[in-house]
Amino acid sequence: MKLDRFLAERQPSWAELTSLVASAAGHPERLGPDGVRRLGELYRSAAADLAYLRRAWPGGPESIALQDLVARARALVYNYESDRDGSPLSFFARDYWRLVVTRPVFLLVAWTLLLAPAGLTAAWALDDPGAAGGLVPAAYRTVTEPRTPGASLGLSAGEGAALSSTIFINNIRVSLVAFAGGIAAGLGTAFVLITNGVLLGTVTGLAFGAGNGSVLVELITPHGVLELSCIAVCAAAGLRLGWAPVRPGRRRRVDALVAEARPAVLMLLGTLPWLVVAGIVEGFVTPAGLGLVPAVAIGLFLGALFWGLAWWRGRPAVPPAEVR
Repeated sequence: MKLDRFLAERQPSWAELTSLVASAAGHPERLGPDGVRRLGELYRSAAADLAYLRRAWPGGPESIALQDLVARARALVYNYESDRDGSPLSFFARDYWRLVVTRPVFLLVAWTLLLAPAGLTAAWALDDPGAAGGLVPAAYRTVTEPRTPGASLGLSAGEGAALSSTIFINNIRVSLVAFAGGIAAGLGTAFVLITNGVLLGTVTGLAFGAGNGSVLVELITPHGVLELSCIAVCAAAGLRLGWAPVRPGRRRRVDALVAEARPAVLMLLGTLPWLVVAGIVEGFVTPAGLGLVPAVAIGLFLGALFWGLAWWRGRPAVPPAEVR
Protein backbone atom coordinates (compact mmCIF):
# COMPACT_ATOMS: atom_id res chain seq x y z
CA MET A 1 0.00 0.00 0.00
CA LYS A 2 1.23 3.48 -0.85
CA LEU A 3 1.72 6.00 1.92
CA ASP A 4 -0.80 8.52 0.55
CA ARG A 5 -3.50 5.89 0.28
CA PHE A 6 -2.81 4.60 3.80
CA LEU A 7 -2.98 8.10 5.27
CA ALA A 8 -6.16 8.93 3.38
CA GLU A 9 -7.90 5.74 4.55
CA ARG A 10 -6.92 6.10 8.20
CA GLN A 11 -7.30 9.88 8.56
CA PRO A 12 -11.05 9.81 9.45
CA SER A 13 -10.39 7.41 12.32
CA TRP A 14 -7.55 9.58 13.62
CA ALA A 15 -9.70 12.68 13.31
CA GLU A 16 -12.43 11.05 15.38
CA LEU A 17 -9.91 10.04 18.02
CA THR A 18 -8.53 13.59 18.07
CA SER A 19 -12.04 14.92 18.62
CA LEU A 20 -12.67 12.52 21.51
CA VAL A 21 -9.38 13.39 23.17
CA ALA A 22 -10.16 17.08 22.88
CA SER A 23 -13.68 16.57 24.26
CA ALA A 24 -12.36 14.60 27.23
CA ALA A 25 -9.92 17.39 28.18
CA GLY A 26 -8.06 15.04 30.47
CA HIS A 27 -11.17 13.50 32.04
CA PRO A 28 -12.47 10.47 30.06
CA GLU A 29 -15.60 10.25 32.22
CA ARG A 30 -16.86 13.29 30.32
CA LEU A 31 -17.32 11.10 27.26
CA GLY A 32 -19.86 8.81 28.89
CA PRO A 33 -19.81 4.98 28.69
CA ASP A 34 -20.21 4.79 24.91
CA GLY A 35 -17.60 7.47 24.37
CA VAL A 36 -15.09 5.72 26.62
CA ARG A 37 -15.61 2.42 24.78
CA ARG A 38 -15.18 4.20 21.45
CA LEU A 39 -12.06 5.91 22.77
CA GLY A 40 -10.55 2.52 23.61
CA GLU A 41 -11.36 1.13 20.18
CA LEU A 42 -9.90 4.09 18.32
CA TYR A 43 -6.81 4.15 20.56
CA ARG A 44 -6.01 0.49 19.84
CA SER A 45 -6.58 1.07 16.13
CA ALA A 46 -4.35 4.17 16.08
CA ALA A 47 -1.62 2.35 18.03
CA ALA A 48 -1.68 -0.42 15.42
CA ASP A 49 -1.56 2.17 12.64
CA LEU A 50 1.45 3.80 14.28
CA ALA A 51 3.29 0.48 14.49
CA TYR A 52 2.54 -0.22 10.83
CA LEU A 53 3.59 3.28 9.78
CA ARG A 54 6.92 2.97 11.59
CA ARG A 55 7.58 -0.43 10.07
CA ALA A 56 6.55 0.35 6.50
CA TRP A 57 7.96 3.89 6.29
CA PRO A 58 10.61 4.17 9.04
CA GLY A 59 11.93 7.61 9.81
CA GLY A 60 9.09 9.45 8.07
CA PRO A 61 7.70 12.64 9.59
CA GLU A 62 4.14 11.35 9.14
CA SER A 63 4.41 9.27 12.32
CA ILE A 64 5.18 12.27 14.55
CA ALA A 65 1.63 13.64 14.69
CA LEU A 66 0.16 10.15 15.09
CA GLN A 67 2.64 9.38 17.86
CA ASP A 68 1.54 12.46 19.78
CA LEU A 69 -2.13 11.54 19.28
CA VAL A 70 -1.56 7.98 20.49
CA ALA A 71 0.32 9.26 23.55
CA ARG A 72 -2.50 11.65 24.47
CA ALA A 73 -5.13 8.97 23.93
CA ARG A 74 -3.15 6.47 25.98
CA ALA A 75 -3.09 8.86 28.91
CA LEU A 76 -6.90 8.83 28.83
CA VAL A 77 -7.37 5.13 28.19
CA TYR A 78 -5.04 4.18 31.03
CA ASN A 79 -6.16 7.04 33.22
CA TYR A 80 -4.42 6.38 36.53
CA GLU A 81 -5.32 8.80 39.29
CA SER A 82 -1.61 9.46 39.89
CA ASP A 83 -1.07 10.24 36.24
CA ARG A 84 -3.66 12.97 36.12
CA ASP A 85 -3.05 14.78 39.38
CA GLY A 86 -0.81 17.30 37.62
CA SER A 87 1.10 18.00 40.82
CA PRO A 88 4.64 19.41 40.81
CA LEU A 89 5.77 16.30 42.69
CA SER A 90 4.55 13.98 39.93
CA PHE A 91 6.14 16.20 37.30
CA PHE A 92 9.60 16.23 38.85
CA ALA A 93 9.38 12.58 39.96
CA ARG A 94 8.17 11.10 36.67
CA ASP A 95 6.85 13.31 33.88
CA TYR A 96 10.03 15.36 33.46
CA TRP A 97 12.15 12.26 32.99
CA ARG A 98 9.74 10.87 30.39
CA LEU A 99 10.11 14.10 28.43
CA VAL A 100 13.91 13.84 28.62
CA VAL A 101 14.02 10.36 27.07
CA THR A 102 11.11 10.77 24.64
CA ARG A 103 13.25 11.98 21.73
CA PRO A 104 16.73 10.44 22.17
CA VAL A 105 17.84 11.56 18.72
CA PHE A 106 17.77 15.21 19.78
CA LEU A 107 19.80 14.36 22.88
CA LEU A 108 22.35 12.57 20.73
CA VAL A 109 22.60 15.52 18.36
CA ALA A 110 23.03 17.94 21.29
CA TRP A 111 25.82 15.88 22.84
CA THR A 112 27.54 15.53 19.46
CA LEU A 113 27.42 19.27 18.75
CA LEU A 114 28.92 19.91 22.19
CA LEU A 115 31.54 17.19 22.53
CA ALA A 116 32.77 16.81 18.96
CA PRO A 117 34.09 20.41 18.75
CA ALA A 118 35.49 20.00 22.27
CA GLY A 119 37.51 16.97 21.26
CA LEU A 120 38.80 18.53 18.05
CA THR A 121 39.84 21.83 19.63
CA ALA A 122 41.46 20.04 22.59
CA ALA A 123 43.70 18.16 20.17
CA TRP A 124 44.44 21.41 18.33
CA ALA A 125 45.31 23.26 21.55
CA LEU A 126 47.70 20.47 22.55
CA ASP A 127 49.39 20.67 19.16
CA ASP A 128 49.48 24.49 18.82
CA PRO A 129 49.02 26.16 22.22
CA GLY A 130 50.21 29.52 20.95
CA ALA A 131 47.43 29.86 18.42
CA ALA A 132 44.86 28.26 20.71
CA GLY A 133 45.67 30.73 23.50
CA GLY A 134 44.59 33.58 21.25
CA LEU A 135 41.17 32.01 20.77
CA VAL A 136 40.05 32.03 24.41
CA PRO A 137 39.34 35.06 26.62
CA ALA A 138 42.22 36.27 28.78
CA ALA A 139 40.58 34.99 31.97
CA TYR A 140 40.86 31.41 30.71
CA ARG A 141 44.55 31.62 29.78
CA THR A 142 45.46 31.27 33.44
CA VAL A 143 44.99 27.51 33.03
CA THR A 144 48.56 27.45 31.71
CA GLU A 145 49.99 28.94 34.90
CA PRO A 146 51.54 26.61 37.51
CA ARG A 147 48.91 25.11 39.82
CA THR A 148 49.01 22.91 42.91
CA PRO A 149 46.62 19.95 42.80
CA GLY A 150 44.22 19.76 45.74
CA ALA A 151 44.77 23.38 46.80
CA SER A 152 41.76 25.29 48.11
CA LEU A 153 40.86 28.57 46.46
CA GLY A 154 40.53 30.10 49.94
CA LEU A 155 36.98 31.45 49.59
CA SER A 156 34.98 32.46 52.65
CA ALA A 157 31.41 31.22 53.13
CA GLY A 158 30.06 34.53 51.85
CA GLU A 159 32.34 34.49 48.82
CA GLY A 160 31.34 30.91 48.09
CA ALA A 161 27.65 31.83 48.25
CA ALA A 162 28.19 34.80 45.93
CA LEU A 163 30.18 32.64 43.51
CA SER A 164 27.53 29.92 43.58
CA SER A 165 24.78 32.45 42.83
CA THR A 166 26.74 33.94 39.94
CA ILE A 167 27.53 30.55 38.50
CA PHE A 168 24.06 29.06 38.51
CA ILE A 169 22.62 32.27 37.05
CA ASN A 170 25.17 31.98 34.25
CA ASN A 171 24.33 28.29 33.78
CA ILE A 172 20.64 29.13 33.51
CA ARG A 173 21.43 31.88 31.03
CA VAL A 174 23.44 29.52 28.80
CA SER A 175 20.67 26.91 28.98
CA LEU A 176 17.99 29.46 28.15
CA VAL A 177 19.98 30.69 25.16
CA ALA A 178 20.53 27.10 23.99
CA PHE A 179 16.80 26.46 24.28
CA ALA A 180 15.64 29.73 22.70
CA GLY A 181 18.06 29.28 19.80
CA GLY A 182 16.00 26.33 18.66
CA ILE A 183 13.27 28.57 17.30
CA ALA A 184 15.55 29.42 14.35
CA ALA A 185 15.29 25.86 13.00
CA GLY A 186 17.78 24.77 15.66
CA LEU A 187 20.61 26.86 14.20
CA GLY A 188 20.90 29.10 17.27
CA THR A 189 21.06 26.06 19.54
CA ALA A 190 23.74 24.49 17.36
CA PHE A 191 25.77 27.71 17.51
CA VAL A 192 25.61 27.83 21.32
CA LEU A 193 26.63 24.18 21.65
CA ILE A 194 29.50 24.45 19.18
CA THR A 195 30.93 27.65 20.67
CA ASN A 196 30.77 26.26 24.21
CA GLY A 197 32.33 23.02 23.00
CA VAL A 198 35.16 24.93 21.31
CA LEU A 199 35.83 26.91 24.48
CA LEU A 200 35.74 23.79 26.66
CA GLY A 201 38.05 21.87 24.36
CA THR A 202 40.54 24.70 23.90
CA VAL A 203 40.84 25.33 27.64
CA THR A 204 41.22 21.60 28.30
CA GLY A 205 43.94 21.25 25.69
CA LEU A 206 45.84 24.27 27.02
CA ALA A 207 45.64 22.98 30.60
CA PHE A 208 46.87 19.50 29.72
CA GLY A 209 49.61 20.94 27.53
CA ALA A 210 50.85 23.05 30.46
CA GLY A 211 50.82 20.08 32.83
CA ASN A 212 47.69 21.25 34.66
CA GLY A 213 45.39 18.52 33.39
CA SER A 214 44.73 16.92 36.78
CA VAL A 215 44.06 20.34 38.32
CA LEU A 216 41.53 21.18 35.59
CA VAL A 217 39.77 17.84 35.97
CA GLU A 218 39.59 18.43 39.72
CA LEU A 219 38.07 21.88 39.21
CA ILE A 220 35.49 21.11 36.55
CA THR A 221 34.40 17.51 37.18
CA PRO A 222 32.35 17.97 40.41
CA HIS A 223 29.87 20.26 38.69
CA GLY A 224 30.78 19.77 35.04
CA VAL A 225 29.18 16.39 34.34
CA LEU A 226 25.81 17.53 35.69
CA GLU A 227 26.12 20.99 34.15
CA LEU A 228 26.87 19.66 30.67
CA SER A 229 24.03 17.15 31.02
CA CYS A 230 21.60 19.98 31.82
CA ILE A 231 22.83 22.07 28.90
CA ALA A 232 22.45 19.07 26.58
CA VAL A 233 18.85 18.46 27.75
CA CYS A 234 17.90 22.14 27.31
CA ALA A 235 19.53 22.14 23.90
CA ALA A 236 17.61 18.97 22.97
CA ALA A 237 14.41 20.77 23.95
CA GLY A 238 15.40 23.67 21.71
CA LEU A 239 16.20 21.34 18.82
CA ARG A 240 12.87 19.60 19.32
CA LEU A 241 11.11 22.94 19.12
CA GLY A 242 13.07 24.06 16.07
CA TRP A 243 12.64 20.82 14.14
CA ALA A 244 8.85 20.79 14.44
CA PRO A 245 8.15 23.40 11.70
CA VAL A 246 10.98 21.98 9.54
CA ARG A 247 9.42 18.50 9.43
CA PRO A 248 5.78 18.99 10.46
CA GLY A 249 4.51 15.83 8.79
CA ARG A 250 0.91 16.33 7.69
CA ARG A 251 0.34 19.09 10.22
CA ARG A 252 0.54 22.78 9.47
CA ARG A 253 3.88 24.21 10.52
CA VAL A 254 2.30 26.40 13.16
CA ASP A 255 0.35 23.43 14.56
CA ALA A 256 3.52 21.37 14.75
CA LEU A 257 5.30 24.20 16.55
CA VAL A 258 2.47 24.65 19.05
CA ALA A 259 2.33 20.90 19.72
CA GLU A 260 6.05 20.74 20.50
CA ALA A 261 6.21 24.00 22.47
CA ARG A 262 4.64 22.71 25.69
CA PRO A 263 6.83 19.59 26.16
CA ALA A 264 9.92 21.57 25.17
CA VAL A 265 9.21 24.30 27.73
CA LEU A 266 8.51 21.68 30.41
CA MET A 267 11.87 20.06 29.67
CA LEU A 268 13.53 23.42 30.23
CA LEU A 269 11.65 24.12 33.48
CA GLY A 270 12.37 20.66 34.85
CA THR A 271 16.09 21.10 34.22
CA LEU A 272 16.44 24.42 36.07
CA PRO A 273 16.61 22.89 39.59
CA TRP A 274 19.46 20.65 38.47
CA LEU A 275 21.31 23.68 37.15
CA VAL A 276 20.94 25.22 40.59
CA VAL A 277 22.49 22.07 42.10
CA ALA A 278 25.40 22.32 39.66
CA GLY A 279 25.88 25.98 40.61
CA ILE A 280 25.90 25.17 44.33
CA VAL A 281 28.50 22.44 43.79
CA GLU A 282 30.63 24.77 41.70
CA GLY A 283 30.40 27.53 44.29
CA PHE A 284 31.08 25.49 47.42
CA VAL A 285 32.56 22.09 46.56
CA THR A 286 34.83 22.93 43.63
CA PRO A 287 36.86 25.65 45.43
CA ALA A 288 37.41 23.46 48.51
CA GLY A 289 40.38 21.60 47.05
CA LEU A 290 39.13 18.11 47.88
CA GLY A 291 41.63 16.38 45.64
CA LEU A 292 41.33 14.62 42.30
CA VAL A 293 39.68 11.36 43.41
CA PRO A 294 36.90 12.90 45.56
CA ALA A 295 36.23 15.55 42.91
CA VAL A 296 35.85 12.96 40.16
CA ALA A 297 33.72 10.78 42.43
CA ILE A 298 31.32 13.66 43.14
CA GLY A 299 31.01 14.54 39.46
CA LEU A 300 30.39 10.97 38.38
CA PHE A 301 27.86 10.46 41.17
CA LEU A 302 25.82 13.52 40.14
CA GLY A 303 25.95 12.51 36.48
CA ALA A 304 24.95 8.94 37.30
CA LEU A 305 22.13 10.20 39.51
CA PHE A 306 20.73 12.41 36.75
CA TRP A 307 20.88 9.85 33.97
CA GLY A 308 19.93 7.00 36.29
CA LEU A 309 16.72 8.83 37.15
CA ALA A 310 16.13 9.45 33.44
CA TRP A 311 16.49 5.73 32.72
CA TRP A 312 14.45 4.59 35.72
CA ARG A 313 11.69 7.18 35.92
CA GLY A 314 11.57 7.92 32.19
CA ARG A 315 10.29 4.50 31.21
CA PRO A 316 6.58 4.46 30.30
CA ALA A 317 4.26 2.87 32.82
CA VAL A 318 2.83 -0.54 32.07
CA PRO A 319 -0.97 -0.43 32.21
CA PRO A 320 -2.61 -2.93 34.53
CA ALA A 321 -5.22 -4.06 32.02
CA GLU A 322 -6.32 -3.45 28.47
CA VAL A 323 -9.51 -1.43 27.99
CA ARG A 324 -12.29 -3.60 26.65
